Amino acid sequence: MGKLKRLAGDTVLYGLGSILPKFLNFLLVLLHTDVFLPAEYGIITNLYAYVTFINVLFTFGMETAYFRFASKPGADEKKIFNLTQTVVVSISLILSLIIIGFAQPIAIQLDIESQSNYVIWIVAILFIDSVVAIPFARLRLQNRPLKFAFGRILNILILVGLNVYFLIYAYDQSIGVAYVFIANLTANVFYLFFFSKTLIQWRPAYEKETSSAMFSYAYPIMVTGLAGMTNETFSRLTLQWWLPENFYEGKTSEYALGIFGACYKFSVIMSLVIQAFRYAAEPFFFANAADKNSPQLFAKVNHYFVIVCCVILLGVSTNLDLLKHILRRPEYWEGLGIVPILLLGYLFLGIYYNMSVWFKLIDKTYYGTIITVGGAIITFLANYMLIPYFGYIGSSWATFICYFSMTVVCYFLGQKYYPIPYRIVKDAGYILIASFLVYATNQIILENQWLATGFHIVILASFVLFAYLLERKELNLLPFRK
Repeated sequence: MGKLKRLAGDTVLYGLGSILPKFLNFLLVLLHTDVFLPAEYGIITNLYAYVTFINVLFTFGMETAYFRFASKPGADEKKIFNLTQTVVVSISLILSLIIIGFAQPIAIQLDIESQSNYVIWIVAILFIDSVVAIPFARLRLQNRPLKFAFGRILNILILVGLNVYFLIYAYDQSIGVAYVFIANLTANVFYLFFFSKTLIQWRPAYEKETSSAMFSYAYPIMVTGLAGMTNETFSRLTLQWWLPENFYEGKTSEYALGIFGACYKFSVIMSLVIQAFRYAAEPFFFANAADKNSPQLFAKVNHYFVIVCCVILLGVSTNLDLLKHILRRPEYWEGLGIVPILLLGYLFLGIYYNMSVWFKLIDKTYYGTIITVGGAIITFLANYMLIPYFGYIGSSWATFICYFSMTVVCYFLGQKYYPIPYRIVKDAGYILIASFLVYATNQIILENQWLATGFHIVILASFVLFAYLLERKELNLLPFRK
């Protein structure tokens, strides 16, 4: 249990640097949905959906390559850092210049032809993100979660502070949503100062043998990342393309996208937990790969991960009657039905990330590419078939179908090449029970908010107690147990 406790502790610390900042960013939806109409919020949703794609191209999968090559016995970490940073900065600089050169045509395609400056600001944000990606990865490799957390938290505090200042105290209708991009860019500049020592010490380098090997390792991860971003954001993009005219009683597709994007924010709660866990788990998996008991350890990690995610699924989905007030305008509330579906989808995405350890440890990352590209195809087809009939509810089901399918395929392939004794029956039982409780609880409508919230807390506490009673012996939590 010692290794699991350390992993849990690292997850908490990395959570301070990933969950807390992104949770604070999530709370900006309070401000954004109060200031911006759904159609205006749709512009933000649309542009940041494209950002995720470009960010994958900029970093080119080199973060994982850095972990892999810097963790090898006898590796020169400083040399690997210089090589990796050189690749990332070079790629992101070239792509930035290309996008800036075509800013106006891109703005026309995005229906913001009079705001081509949005494109330039977005590229600047992405370039800084890519420049500091490997320095942040270095902090994780060096097991320095406190510094990692400090940098992330201070950045988001600047971001939130600027949003509050711009949108409350200095708001100008003629600038509108541009304030969001200006605040993001300004906050990102802080990173350059935060990593100034590391960036000054960096020396551009290239070594044919090592750099080529890193490219070969990272390229499938980059393609996987692109496919993964397709799975994550394609629904938000295609909603504008495939939603029939007048589907939502005379409301535009931008309006529907704004509703979808705002309600989608609640799924961030699950994705943040997954991201914090990945920050801690990725180096943990590599560090324990040589242990003869690692398969049992990895299965145990996934089991407890599933339980935690089920608690989140149940806690959020049964309290939407209370959480909906985060979305300040009531017109946003009509899309809340997609939240449990998205949370369940992200739960399976987290399981997939855990199970994907097998192809990373045996250097067969192309399997990740194959699985994720397959998921992207499923996402495309599911959205194409479901959006015309079910709107953004169809998009949310497409997300679930995609991640569930990827998890199933990854599991069966992993059992062939790197068998891990996952507790499939028990894990599936927890997921089914949590899902049933979400459905059953939401069928009971209580008008009194205090009574409703109390009832939901009892349901959640009962599930936690149920899990504790099943797991207490293995966790060795009972103080009187010998």
